[in-house]
Formats: sequence, structure tokens, C-alpha cells
Amino acid sequence: MELRQLHYFVTVAGTLNFSKAARILFITQGTLSQQIQQLEAELGHELFVRNSHKVELTDSGMELLPLARETIAASDHCLERMRDLKQGLSGTLNIGMTQSFAGLVNPVIRKFAIQNPMVKLNVMYESATGLHEMLQAGMLDFIIAFKPAAMYENVVSEPFMESQLAVVMRQGHALAKRESLSFNDLAGYSIVLPGNGMQSRKAFEKYVNVDTSALNVRIEITDPMAILSILEGTNMVSIISTLALHYNPHLVSVPLEGMNRTMLGCVHWLQSSYRKKAAQAFAEMLK
Repeated sequence: MELRQLHYFVTVAGTLNFSKAARILFITQGTLSQQIQQLEAELGHELFVRNSHKVELTDSGMELLPLARETIAASDHCLERMRDLKQGLSGTLNIGMTQSFAGLVNPVIRKFAIQNPMVKLNVMYESATGLHEMLQAGMLDFIIAFKPAAMYENVVSEPFMESQLAVVMRQGHALAKRESLSFNDLAGYSIVLPGNGMQSRKAFEKYVNVDTSALNVRIEITDPMAILSILEGTNMVSIISTLALHYNPHLVSVPLEGMNRTMLGCVHWLQSSYRKKAAQAFAEMLK
């Protein structure tokens, strides 16, 4: 039994999808299936029930999962502690973050890289759900994303910034100088909303307790950079996190009446994992 096979097993168990797990692991689905079959043969237990519709853990798989995670964590702890003791701030730092934080975090990445030339940075952009799956699988040292409505198991979230949901538009827009806006004020404008699954969209749907069916939603899109590009070049407006203003100085935000929803930007750690010195130093620089 190899650590690599345990990594593969934990990733498949986290996604319950061989195709998605293979993409996360950057291997082919055939290689992944072969390695899982070898692990099952060595253990003498079937770990997954597979059919054309879904993948599920067997009883043996559920029994192995926490043990596999503990084994991977112990191996990582040993390697990283020895590396930290020998070299200080060095080695590889694996960071995951949602695209929404790129404009805020990229200057920190640049500064950290200049100050710590012995640390290699691997930065992964992915959805919050995908990042948490990778964190649970031990593929990331920490992730940077908004605090989710429901916390993930074995994850510690440390806030480092606050953002608000607001109406965002280009400078010079007819609504840009208003002190606040109501949904009635937006009735005459085309709306660009964050796509389903984005944390700004989830917060909007959870905390806006009014009928929004009258809004003229023209576009829904999961790429925050695309939203900002559309807003800059049109009279459309969006209801997104004010974090977007870190990207584009040509955009402004106006509070939305009746909605005071704070979104916390957090560094998310796997509770059971060893924190590298480089990871702690990066988090402190971010704060």
C-alpha cells in the first residue's frame, strides 16, 4: 500500500466522482481506476460501489477514510517538520483561492515571493467547493475564500477581511452617486448576477428577503472577472461583493437598502494538518 494510493482514495472519496478526482489529481481516469483497484486488491476489500449513475463508499471504504487521512497527515507532518527545522522558510507552499480574491491576494503573493526566494509557490484557482475538496484531500496547505454558510468538517476558518454585498457599476453610471439603492431603483436596468454556486450568489439568495422576480436579469456568469468587464463597458449593474473593487478602479459600489450582509474573507486550514512555517508567514502577511 502506497501513500500515493491513499491520496487517490481520499480524493475519490471526497468527490465521489472518478472523472473529477482525476482532474484534481492531474492524472488520467484510467490510471486512477487502476490504482484504486490495486489498493482494493491489496486490502482485500471493495472500497467503492460503482455504477453508471454514481459512486458510493462501501462500509470498508468508510472505515478506511479517516485512517487514510490520518496516515497522509502524519506523513506530511513528518516531512514538513523536518524541512522546517533544517531550512526555515523553504520548500513548497500550495495555496488555493477563489478568483474573487485574486486582485487582493496577488500583491501579497508577489511580496512573499520576493522576500522568501527559497519557497516555491503553487497557486490554484478553483470554486470554493472544489478548494475544500482539495484541502480535505491534503493537496493544499490552506485556502483563501469567503466563509461558507455551513462549515466544513475538520476546517478552521480565520477571518482576515470583511466585504459587503452591494450594487456595483461603472463610474459615471446614473446611479453611481446615490447614497443607497432599492430594488425599485434597479427595475429599469439590466442585471448581471454571479452564477449559481458562487458565494456572492449564495449570500444574495440567503439574505435578500424580497421578491426579486421583477429584476431584469440579463446575464448570469460564474467568472467574476467577466462580470467586472461587462460592468465597465455597459450600463448594466450587478449585486456582488465589494471585494470586486480591488480589481477595477473604474467601478463603484452603492449599498442596497435592507441588506447589510457582511462576507468574511478567511484563510481556511485543515484542523488536523501541520502548518508549515511558510504557510503561517504567508497568512500573517495577508492579514
